[in-house]
Amino acid sequence: MSDRVSCTIENCVADVRLTRPDKRNAIDLAMFHALIDAGQALRDDPAVRAVVLSGEGRSFCAGLDRAAFEDMLGKGDAGGGSFAAGALDHRMGQMASVAQHAVTVWSALAVPVVAAIHGHALGGGLQLALGADIRIVAPDAQLSVLEIRWGLIPDMTGTQVLPGLVGRDVAKELTFTGRTVTGEEAVRIGLATRLSDSPREDAMALAGEIAGKSPSAIRSAKRLLDLAGRVSFEEGLLAEQRAQRRLIGGADQIEAITAFLEDRAPRWGG
Repeated sequence: MSDRVSCTIENCVADVRLTRPDKRNAIDLAMFHALIDAGQALRDDPAVRAVVLSGEGRSFCAGLDRAAFEDMLGKGDAGGGSFAAGALDHRMGQMASVAQHAVTVWSALAVPVVAAIHGHALGGGLQLALGADIRIVAPDAQLSVLEIRWGLIPDMTGTQVLPGLVGRDVAKELTFTGRTVTGEEAVRIGLATRLSDSPREDAMALAGEIAGKSPSAIRSAKRLLDLAGRVSFEEGLLAEQRAQRRLIGGADQIEAITAFLEDRAPRWGG
């Protein structure tokens, strides 16, 4: 797909990998666009039922490639690289939009996304992992909301997603301090889902298990669970009722029952 992100699909599972291991998969502008392109391609592929997001080499993703962004903003040119304030604000605004899209493209997928985290998941790398539905993490992985080190805030959806995972107070503590947590602590505080000595292997196994379930039920369940806390309780119940009515008697639901009664693996439609 690109020299930044690879994507292969087998047995309805998309294996998406950051492929910049010499930089610990640090994100530059090319990787932002490659992530967006990969997510959009998977969004339009009805055969995909689950996604695994991981990084090649020693780390999942060590955050933003500072040198690349300094060059892009003009800080390294011969003239001193100073933009007029308006031009710099415009350029930074464009970057922020692209950065957020590189995360939301995964959370917006109709199918589950599982992130496999090893090594480092720092700053933007951690926020990228937050775009997944499930995070499987190595015990010795290092995760950090690192932006405060540079006098910044987590601006790749982090301020909106973190409180729902770890609680508002813990999200503030992590954001205000930028401290590093291990994979073990990440699971303990809700930042990650579960531990694994082989995160990618276990993520692929989980994605394969998910891909074997009713595709329409999985998509409906993800949509409904993502609604929780974002709409009123009554709206959520109504959405639940509507989804269940669509599922009952549908091809996938009939196949799920038939396969169970016949003691065989389901054969889902396209």
